[in-house]
Amino acid sequence: MKASIAYRHRGHYSLSHLPNRNENEIIIALHGYGQLAEYFLKKFEPLFREDRLVIVPEATNYAYQQGFSGRVGAIWMTSHERETAIENNNRYLNEILESVLMKYSHKPSVKVIGFSQGAATASRWVSQLRVKVDKLVLWSGGFAHELDVGRAGEKLKDTKVVVVLGDADPMLTPESIQKQNEFIASLPFEVERLEFKGGHDINLPLLKSIFV
Repeated sequence: MKASIAYRHRGHYSLSHLPNRNENEIIIALHGYGQLAEYFLKKFEPLFREDRLVIVPEATNYAYQQGFSGRVGAIWMTSHERETAIENNNRYLNEILESVLMKYSHKPSVKVIGFSQGAATASRWVSQLRVKVDKLVLWSGGFAHELDVGRAGEKLKDTKVVVVLGDADPMLTPESIQKQNEFIASLPFEVERLEFKGGHDINLPLLKSIFV
């Protein structure tokens, strides 16, 4: 017999600055597999402004990157108890955004970027989010393959959606790219595709051009 229980859980996230409540833009950035929020946030330092708040939630599952000691990384999910992890991630990210937005009298625009494993996580999260997202960027990754096309289409119909890939990304295979192309072709909205020269990383000039 197998059972489950719901309980309160504490998660962590990093911020570009202490919110001043005058920001007109919030960027939620979801890191990739095995990364930590405080280090991933550094990649976005060129985007920091007083009127723009950058938030990097840290995935709540942790593992040593090699062996049983040393560097630790955060992981959004594995194949084990996958559906539970997806539900937990969505609730966790919902709580972060709602707790931040409730303190604004004039709601700022919300933009989301997911990198690598964070891209699929971002696509799942935004597809169930009640708050309107103005821009969704999936970088070095793509849409979660199990997304309901109709539901995603309804949620993202007024969202600018961008997929960014490096032309020498060792994590991408022809098969994975083909599956993403087929999924994107089935979506009832436009997806902008951008490519940069490089591998599995954030390209700063392109990042800055996307978040002008």
